[in-house]
Amino acid sequence: MSSPSAKDRLLTYCLTPLSWLYGAGAWVRNMLFDKGLLRQEEFVVPVVCVGNLSVGGTGKTPHVEYLLSNLASAVNMAVLSRGYGRRTKGFVLANSHSTPQLIGDEPMQIYSKFGSRIKLAVCESRAEGIRQLLKLYPDLQLIVLDDGFQHRYVKPAASVLLMDYARPVYDDKLLPLGRLREGVTGIYRAEFIVVTKCPPDMSQLDKRLIANELQLMPYQKLYFSRIEYGQLTPVFPDDAPYRASLSTFTSRDAVLVVSGIANPRPLLRHLKSYQCRRRIARFPDHHDFSRNDIRHIENSFENLKGEHRLIVTTEKDAVRLASNPYYPNSLKPFTFYLPVSARIIDGLEDNNLIGDLREHIGLRPDSE
Repeated sequence: MSSPSAKDRLLTYCLTPLSWLYGAGAWVRNMLFDKGLLRQEEFVVPVVCVGNLSVGGTGKTPHVEYLLSNLASAVNMAVLSRGYGRRTKGFVLANSHSTPQLIGDEPMQIYSKFGSRIKLAVCESRAEGIRQLLKLYPDLQLIVLDDGFQHRYVKPAASVLLMDYARPVYDDKLLPLGRLREGVTGIYRAEFIVVTKCPPDMSQLDKRLIANELQLMPYQKLYFSRIEYGQLTPVFPDDAPYRASLSTFTSRDAVLVVSGIANPRPLLRHLKSYQCRRRIARFPDHHDFSRNDIRHIENSFENLKGEHRLIVTTEKDAVRLASNPYYPNSLKPFTFYLPVSARIIDGLEDNNLIGDLREHIGLRPDSE
C-alpha cells in the first residue's frame, strides 16, 4: 500500500482538529439524551428507525422498501421522512399529486412503489410528524422513521442501523475528516445491524471478521444484505416504444449513465457485467437537475457513439427526471432506470430480520 501524499497528510493535519470538535459536539449531545437532560418522546404505536452512522450511500431507501415489502400487506403502517431536498416546509402528506419538489426524491420513490398500501409523510420534526400521522390515522400499527437515527427526540421501539460493507464504521473517521455523523459507539443504540452492499461471493470468514470488529452486545443482532437490480424500466412509459434489455447489448452499443446519488459505484460495477460501452454524467446526491444539466445530458447522449444507445439512470434519479420540465421529448424513448432492491443473505446465525423485528416490537396478534 502506497504511503499518503504530502497533500493528503496536510489535509489530514488540517481536518483532524475540526473532526475532534465535531465529535465532541456529537458526544455531548448524545450524553444529554442518555442522561435525560434532553427529552425523548415515546409513542404508543411502535416506531422503527432506519438509519446509519455515516453520511449517504448505505442503501437506506432499498432497506426501508424491504421492510415495507414484507410488512405492508399485514400491518397498517406509515413512513415518515425528513424529505431532504424538497421545496416545502413542515408536515406534508404524500398523495397522487405529490412530486419530488413537494416531498423529496427518496420519499417520492417509496410512494411511487407502494402508493395507497402505506401512508407516507415528510416533516423536519419527526416527533411532530408522528403526532400528525397519529392524528390523521389513529389506527396505525407501525411507523417507520426513515433516516432518523440521529434524530433522538423520538425514542424508537427499535433501530435498524445500516453499514456499508465497503466502508465499515470501524475504519472510518468523524466528519469532516471522514464520513461518520457520530462516534462508532453510537452503534450500540441499535438492536439490529445490517451490513449492506455485500459482494455475492462473501464468505463466512468475511462475515465473522466483521462481527469480531463490531463487537456487538448480546441484545444486538447482525445481518448481511446485498443490492439486486431488476430489469430496465422506462422512466417515461408513455413514450417508450420498446422494452430495452442490456443483455442484448454488445461492444458496439453504448450507455450514458446519469447518476445523482451519493455512491454510484455499485451501479457502475453492475453495468460492467454487460458488454456495452459506458459513459457517466455524474451529479451530486439529491441533485435538482437544472436546464443546463439537462442540456449537458442531451449533448452527452448526442455525442455517444454506438449502434444502439440508451440513457440508464438510478431509481432515485428517475423520479426527478420524470417530473423535470426541461427534459426533452427526444430523449424520453431512450431513458430507462434500473430498479433496485435489498435482499438479506445468510448470516452467521439463523437470524430473520423481519421475524426478529416483529417479535421485538410486539406487533399485535391480529396483525399477523
